[in-house]
Amino acid sequence: MSGTGTGTPATVVTAAVTRAEYCVLACAEAWRDAGEVLASPMGTVPMIGARLARLTFAPDLLLTDGEALLMGDVPALGGAPRVVEGWLPYRQHLAMVTTGRRHVMMGASQIDRHGNQNISCIGDWARPKRQLLGVRGAPVNSLNNPTSYWVPKHSTRVFVERVDLVCGVGYDRAAAAGPTATRYHRVADVISDLGAFDFETPDRTMRLRSLHPGVTVEEVQAATGFALVVPDEVPYTREPTAEELRLIREEIDPKGLRDREVPA
Repeated sequence: MSGTGTGTPATVVTAAVTRAEYCVLACAEAWRDAGEVLASPMGTVPMIGARLARLTFAPDLLLTDGEALLMGDVPALGGAPRVVEGWLPYRQHLAMVTTGRRHVMMGASQIDRHGNQNISCIGDWARPKRQLLGVRGAPVNSLNNPTSYWVPKHSTRVFVERVDLVCGVGYDRAAAAGPTATRYHRVADVISDLGAFDFETPDRTMRLRSLHPGVTVEEVQAATGFALVVPDEVPYTREPTAEELRLIREEIDPKGLRDREVPA
């Protein structure tokens, strides 16, 4: 097991790339070649990532304004679309969820090695230490369309051995529930400020797929409350192209909101 990623991160371009921009790029990759599906990014960095994907390698991706409009163009964060493709009321949105034509990237207050996610409470459900968002749509999301997670601050408080309450359904829970749960279930990616993770392992437990440049395997393991699957050689998250950096900095997020979510 290597202590750092493989590859050559120390280049002229890399020196100028921030950690937030690597996170944007890793989030964007979740929608690579997704086709005509609805992207539902939750969080500043995932929103930038989805827009970057639409402008580059996922041109058929559907984006909304965050409410009920399908955007025909890709405005900067906080801007209104100049072109509106259609109307997507809540009822129609739910129809897309239950037919699998959506890839959501949610947050996670807790996530475990099997991809179970908690956004409801910390502690015993009957008497929690902290009340959070509630279960909301996480079970339907995770059982009916591809689901990924974004964690802006990787720590043992988030990456836990066992979540306090299952909201988003992980691979072990889906398998225990049977074919009706596993038919459309897929936890695709987990992106954090330290690296990118997936579940492409024989037992469907979390694997370290790439490190963001400047991060070590040891740093990731120390910030994770369970043993990750770690390949012998862990690559770095790929470098953004000059055009991708221009799109992020000048077109999508000219105000630098990404750096508030993932400080340099």
